[in-house]
Amino acid sequence: MTETAFNMPKMGESITQGTILNWLVEEGAAFQEGDILVEIATDKVDNEVPAPSSGVMISHKAAVNDIVQVGQTIALLSLSNEVAAAKILTDTPQKNLIKSGKTTKKPLAAKGILKVNDNVFISPLVDSMARKHHISYQELACISGSGLDGRLRKTDITSYIKAGRPFQFGQLETKNQGYSIPDLKFDKGSGKVIPMDRMREMIADHMVYSKHTSPHVTAYVEADLTNMVAWRNTNKELFLKTHGEKLTFTPLFIEAVANAIKDFPMINASLDGKNIIVKQDINIGMATALPSGNLIVPVVKNADKKDLKTLAGAINELAQKSRSGNLKADDIKGGSFTISNVGTFGSLMGTPIINQPEAAILATGIIKKRAEVIEKPQGDTIEIRSMMYLSLSFDHRIVDGHLAGSFLKRIADNMENFDINRSF
Repeated sequence: MTETAFNMPKMGESITQGTILNWLVEEGAAFQEGDILVEIATDKVDNEVPAPSSGVMISHKAAVNDIVQVGQTIALLSLSNEVAAAKILTDTPQKNLIKSGKTTKKPLAAKGILKVNDNVFISPLVDSMARKHHISYQELACISGSGLDGRLRKTDITSYIKAGRPFQFGQLETKNQGYSIPDLKFDKGSGKVIPMDRMREMIADHMVYSKHTSPHVTAYVEADLTNMVAWRNTNKELFLKTHGEKLTFTPLFIEAVANAIKDFPMINASLDGKNIIVKQDINIGMATALPSGNLIVPVVKNADKKDLKTLAGAINELAQKSRSGNLKADDIKGGSFTISNVGTFGSLMGTPIINQPEAAILATGIIKKRAEVIEKPQGDTIEIRSMMYLSLSFDHRIVDGHLAGSFLKRIADNMENFDINRSF
């Protein structure tokens, strides 16, 4: 046998580290080539790392929950291709068989009344596979897991799909179950078939996941942007000449939103199980259309701490990098709230889908001149004003109507009270 260092593998171009989730083979236990030795989580997926050859686990060099760098030694192995499967089954205690993923899987149940495991743990990897195949959480809860403590693993989902998803249309064993999904056969028509590209598939999965996860509610207000429009029209050429940056409406909108978030920090949140995480940083994503027609959301980090010049520069740089396909992984990470400017395409308003795992998303409509009644001390007048609808979709699990309405109204107030005499 040869003693070999087992190193943290590289799991993607942008991945530099991972977290040890679970050792599936204990120290001193034998394993075969292809057995899963360890589960490692990255910021994208959970990974099951197989054994390169048969052998014995000498020692673990990294503990569960340790964060390790790519290339760092996480275990020492004694490898030999001559270890027989029979010897492993004879000499390895049952607890080691469980650790190495060798538990006997429960047979898939027939269709009918299904027992639901309410405490099923769903890892990012399993979650990604489920969304790809449109498997609901209730359906996942009916699948027997072969991992530690019944945890679902990649192989469990693969086997379930190959078995024809027997729980897909079963009636779940719940007290208030009054509806079962019918097996509908839709006529999808005929015509030119255009396969989705990889990005479109990811967008589709993300949108379905968001609607499935968050109970969406949308609130609307309209804002009078007359002062903001007049100020920008007056200063955009001077702004470009002075700072070398184009002045679009986006930095003005983000500025108004960031200030509103400071007044209502609970909107800048995410849900983690039964805990609400209120983000310290205000990182605002801006939904950006690509030349391909797909959508991406680069993130303006610490938007509340940037002046208008810096904000405009950051936004213009991200927009250019989006159009040229030069965005880096860090450019699209860490968002805490998102803005989608549907008015760019001429839409009056929109009902945006929340960018998970955020709590809310704002859509800004087209700025349109309308005749409006203006109340003044000397009497009402009718004036031509630049008006815009704002739509806020929010996750009703953690944001109620009072918070959403107050926050949305504050954004509108910030826009309407724009200082037409401000300098830059």
